[in-house]
Formats: sequence, structure tokens, C-alpha cells
Amino acid sequence: MAQVSTYLNFSRNTEQAFLFYRSVFGGDFLGNGISRFGDIPSTDETPEPRQEDRNLIMHVALALPGGHVLMGSDAPESMGFTVQAGNNVHINLQLDTRAETKRLFEALSSGGEVTMELQEMFWGDYFGSCTDRFGIQWMFACSEKE
Repeated sequence: MAQVSTYLNFSRNTEQAFLFYRSVFGGDFLGNGISRFGDIPSTDETPEPRQEDRNLIMHVALALPGGHVLMGSDAPESMGFTVQAGNNVHINLQLDTRAETKRLFEALSSGGEVTMELQEMFWGDYFGSCTDRFGIQWMFACSEKE
């Protein structure tokens, strides 16, 4: 089922933030719980993270009231990120079909900037991201296989 969620980026304190959010909203982290950068398989395109970054959060998700999901990850400067208010929030679209994912990606990136082309990711999703012409950041994910 298609779903819209909010994705937050933090410099190095995602774990503390999400432990706080879980204490406020209750429940458990979704999926496999907390995924860390040290869990990423190393490839030519994805080199192994620095030792001090291996325990940082790659992905975490928490269900909020009303069916909304809050997701997040660390975005350390050692990996090329500079987190600041305004670039640390994405609207994440989890879509049912690749066709709908591609259609919305192309429409929202038109006149804006593609930050990651739609592609197969190691966790199994067809994924990409862009900033639209109004400066809003979008993430697209689809688990449908080709």
C-alpha cells in the first residue's frame, strides 16, 4: 500500500532523537529496528564507512498516530553531508508500482534537481531523490521488482 512519511536527517544524533520520539509516542521501531552504517555491504560505489561512523544510524522508522511514519538517519560531514535546518527534512513517498514511482519522480524533479537517480538499492527498493523547483526535498521508494 502506498504511504507518505517524513524523513529526518541529523548530524550524528539520530539515535538519541529517535529514542526520545519513541519515549513520547511509544511503540517499537519498525522493520528490522535500527540499521547502522556498519551494516552496509561494501562495494566500489559504496566504500566502507570510517570507523567512527560505523555505529551511526543508516535508517530507523517509528509509527506515529494516524498511520504516519517518522523515519531518520545520520548524515555526517565525513560522508559529504552538511546538515542544517531546511535541508534535513524530506517527504518520503513509498509507492506501489515502479511506473507510478517514475512518473512522480519525473514530475517533481522537473525544473528542480535530481539528487539521486532512481535505481536498485542494496536493501531491495527502487529508490531515488530530488529537490523540486520550490526547494522541497523528496524521496521515492518502491519495492515492486522488475
